[in-house]
Amino acid sequence: MELPEHLSIRLLSELQQLSPFNLSDIALQRIRTNRDYLDTVLSKGETYYGINTGFGSLCNVRVKPDELAQLQENLVCSHACGMGDEVPRDIVRLMLRLKVHGLSQGYSGVRPEIVQRLVDFHNLDIIPVVYELGSLGASGDLAPLAHMCLPLLGKGEVYYQGERMNAEIALKKVNLEPMTLAAKEGLALLNGTQFMSAYLSWSLVKAHKLLDWANTIGALSADAFMAKQAPFTPPIHRVRPHKGQIECAAAILNLLTNSELQKVPKEQVQDPYSFRCMPQVHGATSDVIDTVTKVAEVEINSVTDNPIVFHDEDTIVSGGNFHGQPLALHADFLAIAMAELANISERRTYLLVSGQRNLPPFLAPEAGLNSGFMIAQYTAAAIVSKNKQLCTPSSVDSIVSSNGQEDHVSMGANAVTKLRNVVDNVQRVLAIELLTAAQALEFRRPGKSSPELERIWSALREVAPFMKSDEVLHYRMVAAERLLDKAPSQL
Repeated sequence: MELPEHLSIRLLSELQQLSPFNLSDIALQRIRTNRDYLDTVLSKGETYYGINTGFGSLCNVRVKPDELAQLQENLVCSHACGMGDEVPRDIVRLMLRLKVHGLSQGYSGVRPEIVQRLVDFHNLDIIPVVYELGSLGASGDLAPLAHMCLPLLGKGEVYYQGERMNAEIALKKVNLEPMTLAAKEGLALLNGTQFMSAYLSWSLVKAHKLLDWANTIGALSADAFMAKQAPFTPPIHRVRPHKGQIECAAAILNLLTNSELQKVPKEQVQDPYSFRCMPQVHGATSDVIDTVTKVAEVEINSVTDNPIVFHDEDTIVSGGNFHGQPLALHADFLAIAMAELANISERRTYLLVSGQRNLPPFLAPEAGLNSGFMIAQYTAAAIVSKNKQLCTPSSVDSIVSSNGQEDHVSMGANAVTKLRNVVDNVQRVLAIELLTAAQALEFRRPGKSSPELERIWSALREVAPFMKSDEVLHYRMVAAERLLDKAPSQL
C-alpha cells in the first residue's frame, strides 16, 4: 500500500503490525523537487544553518563544501547519545513511519533515496535499537532519532527479523550498502518530533481502547454490585451536555440493556460516586482523548525539522517547528485523564471486595480460610498511587542546553514516556476490576447480566476461571491484562 497523504490515529492503529508500504509517485516528486532546489541554492555559496554551518551554538562556524557529507555523518554519530531502556520495537516502527511521512511532505531537503531507505528498513523488518533517554523535546528528538538513523550509515544496532545484530551485518543480509549523507540530510533526519509523536500516538491508540474497556468493566461491576442504571439515563446528561459524558452514559446504559440484575428491586436510594458518576468521570477522560487526538494528528502530518526548505517560495527558513511544547502539554494532560480511569476503577474494586450488598468479604468462598481478592485490591491501590506520582507534569520543566542557544525546551520526551507507563498501568488496574467483577457476578447467580456483558464474562472465564479457593492470583491478573489488549468488540 502507499503511505496515505494524511495520517490519523485510527489509521495508525490499523497499521500497528508490520504492514509494508511505499511512497507515492506524488510524494517522491515533492521530495525530488525540493532537493533539486536546495542543490541549486548551495551551488551559489550561500550560508544556511546546519546545511553548511555547525550545529547549536556552533551555528556561526562555516563548513567547507568538501566537508559537508562528513558534517552530516558527524552529526548523526555525535548525537547518538541515548541511554536507558530500549524503545519498544512497535514504537520504533511507528517512528520510522512518522519520519518517512514528515520527510515526504517535501520541505526537508533530502534525497528520495534517503527516505526510501527508511521505508526499506520498515518493510524488511530492520528495526533500529533506540533508547528512551536523551531527548529534551526541542531541537527535535535528537538522540533517539540519531540512533534510529545510524543504521543508514551501517552503524549502530538493529533487530532484523527479531534478532539483535550490528547494522552493517543486517544490511549485508538484505544486500544493502551503507549510505553517505549529503548536505542537510543528517539534520533533517535528527530534527523532528517523531519520538514524541510515536509515543503519543501509541498511547492514544491504547487510550481509545481502554476507554471502551472502562465503560464495559464499569457496567459489569455495576451489575455485580447491584447498582442502579438510572444515573446513566439520558435526561441527566441532556442538561449537562458534555460530549464525552453523553457518549459514556449512553454506552454504559446500552451495556446494561436487558440485564436481569437491573430488574431486581434495589434497596439503596443511590450508589457511591464510583458507580453513579461513571459518565462524568469517564466522559471527561473521553473529551481529553479527543482533544489530544486532534493535536497529535496535526503534529504527525506536519514538517518539524529545521531549517525548512520552501522551494515553492524560494526561501530557506530557520525556525522552531521541532519544539515539542504542544506534545508535552497534551501528553501531561492525557496522563492525568487516563490515571483517573484507574482511580475510579480501583474504588469500584474496593467496593466489590468490601463485603457489602450480600457479597462475601473479599469475594472469597469461606472467607477467613480464604483471603480471596483482598490483596488484588492492594495491587490496584499501589498501581493507582504509582500513577499519581507519574502524573507530575514534565512540561513545566526546562533546562538550558547548547551553551544557551537552546534555552527553553519542552521535556516532551519525558512526558510521553511516562504517559506510556501510565496507560499500561491503567490497563492493569482495569484488568483487576474485571477479575473482581466477574467473581462477584458468580454470587448473583442464577441472575444474569446483559447478553453483551455475559459475553465479556465468558471471554474472561476462558482464561481465568472462578476462584473457588485461594491460589496464585498473579497468573489470572496477567491473563486478564492480556485480554484487554483487544477491544471489547474483538472478543
